[in-house]
Amino acid sequence: MLSARSVFQEIVDNDDAFQLFCSIAASGEAQGGWENGRIAALVPDSMRHLAPKIARHGADEDKHGRIFDALLRKRGLRPVPVPPETDYTMLLERAGIGLAHEKLRRDEPLTERDVVVYLAHSRVTEQRAADQMDRLVKDFGDHPELGRAVRMISDDEDNHLAYCHEELLRLARQGHGHTIRRVLRDSALVEIRVYRDVSLAVMGHMGRLLNWPAPKTAAFAAGIRSVHAYERFSGWHRAFGLRMPERRDALGGAPTVAPEFA
Repeated sequence: MLSARSVFQEIVDNDDAFQLFCSIAASGEAQGGWENGRIAALVPDSMRHLAPKIARHGADEDKHGRIFDALLRKRGLRPVPVPPETDYTMLLERAGIGLAHEKLRRDEPLTERDVVVYLAHSRVTEQRAADQMDRLVKDFGDHPELGRAVRMISDDEDNHLAYCHEELLRLARQGHGHTIRRVLRDSALVEIRVYRDVSLAVMGHMGRLLNWPAPKTAAFAAGIRSVHAYERFSGWHRAFGLRMPERRDALGGAPTVAPEFA
């Protein structure tokens, strides 16, 4: 039976597929770590209180990248180049979502609007990350090789999502509500399309590595497109709304470490 769990199990059981999966994941987390680190360094004086939380977010992303690298090392594998069509973060930037890397490379303070855009974009992408990791925890939380890693990353992603909700609600009360709503909607709709394209590209590569027959590849591609259709016409609202999270001040403390992986 074709399911997300069975496909991921195939990836875990095959060194070449696992190598590509971890390489893609590690690269994306490293990019996220760099972005958050730069944003923390460039926040305007009026928002300096957010800098420690943004830096904590970046430290968590860096930690996740080290975890995926460590999973590779445990198998005696090395990271491989990430195919451009599977680079979720890069493709989002090219689509105009989030803060451009060119802006982040300059040593010029960001504006308050830049920070609002960053948080709204993060609320959308962290929803995706939290949902993905929740699914992996349900399917592989007890896996002897992956369980500890996916549980740790999932807990961090839940913290990141909670932090985005709380800070955006605070900024909305300060008069940024219109910008937040517009950026959330635009980001959600673009992210859905980029995620579809990346998912198709990743599964295309995995299908070749795992020698999937054409009908299986076609069936999985059809499944990805059907999920995109649902999200495009209805499900995107899940990444649009804001609510006060149960986890308050989720990034207010020191980042957790992962000595068993890093």
